[in-house]
Amino acid sequence: MDDEPAGHDADEWTQVIVRMNGYGPVSQPIKPQRMLDPARSGSPEQFRKQAEYLASVNLGEVTQWEYPLKTLPRPTGRATRVIVTEYDLPRPTTEPHDVLVDAQGTVWYSDFGELFISKFDPKTLKLTEYPVKEFKPGAPVGNLSLEFDKHGTLWFDTMFQGSLGNFDPKTEQMKYYPLAPEYNDVRVQLNFVGLRHDVDGKVWTKSVGTQEIFRLDLATEKWERFQPLKALGNQRHSIYQVISDSQNNLWMAEFTKGHIGKIDAKTGEVSWHAVPTPNARARRMNIDDQDRIWFAEYRGNKVAMFDTKTEKFTEWPLPAQTYPYRAAVDKNGDIWTGGMHSDRAVRIDPKTGGTVEYLLPRETNMRTVFVDSSTTPVTFWTGSNHGAALVKVEPLD
Repeated sequence: MDDEPAGHDADEWTQVIVRMNGYGPVSQPIKPQRMLDPARSGSPEQFRKQAEYLASVNLGEVTQWEYPLKTLPRPTGRATRVIVTEYDLPRPTTEPHDVLVDAQGTVWYSDFGELFISKFDPKTLKLTEYPVKEFKPGAPVGNLSLEFDKHGTLWFDTMFQGSLGNFDPKTEQMKYYPLAPEYNDVRVQLNFVGLRHDVDGKVWTKSVGTQEIFRLDLATEKWERFQPLKALGNQRHSIYQVISDSQNNLWMAEFTKGHIGKIDAKTGEVSWHAVPTPNARARRMNIDDQDRIWFAEYRGNKVAMFDTKTEKFTEWPLPAQTYPYRAAVDKNGDIWTGGMHSDRAVRIDPKTGGTVEYLLPRETNMRTVFVDSSTTPVTFWTGSNHGAALVKVEPLD
């Protein structure tokens, strides 16, 4: 942020925060990307409280830190029975975000800071990058979510470029669905796709900049808009991921406070369910074949399951400072997640609540996690969003 950030007072910090807010979350120091919407930066006084806190904990007021530096403990016992492999990618600007493995063992990933959907063969080490179309020159580039639909087609968002896309792995053809022009302004940042269009021919997505939900009819390419946060009242809320259940109802993870919400596919009715842990920040989700939603509580430092039939939550605490982004369940019933701040893959026994942490070799900033249950033991995959690498974690038990 600055050559000497430790000396900033509160007034200076307000300016720094506003400036940094103008960069897209896809930015890196070696590749900064400014957003087109000036309102996303905010105003200095809006961040006065945060600025005063930052000024109180830096070295502007004291000559040395007033608390001891404590590191996390090194792995011991079962946590050391693991093989971790990193596959470096060719450019330092590559940010593998969503990583998944297909039935053939091929690894696919979205690039958070560049316009590619990529395929990696861990057996031959061959990497193939498929370029994604740019729709809005000058807007930040990069993709976040990547998922297979029931037909084996990969779907992705293009975030600030304002379009959804899909990719057929067999024909290697891309198809795009730009958001309707009446909604597609500088505020748009499309993230995630609800993918049970095999039910009714429609896909869902959401826009970060407007906090609205959109649904696309694939046959007519007509778009509908929904505003489900109105049902939560006047307090500030935000939607993180959206995902579809077996009837193509849309489920939403509310990030500011912590709710799981639903839009009924047939009626459009909106309902919300508060997460038991206050201010949990529900983040990424997976949905299983029983329509149970497994999700991460980013600020609650837990992973949780929401049974959409009984509308009941179950939560599992995580080791300190994990800050989980997404959770996945393997064939044995173990729950896996990754620490965005701890750089440790976490394995949870849901019966006992016991955890094992596998330390990764370097700063990784884990985002989505994928568990390949076709191997024995299972294999955990994630992307090193800060290290331009794919990471494979193979527990030995």
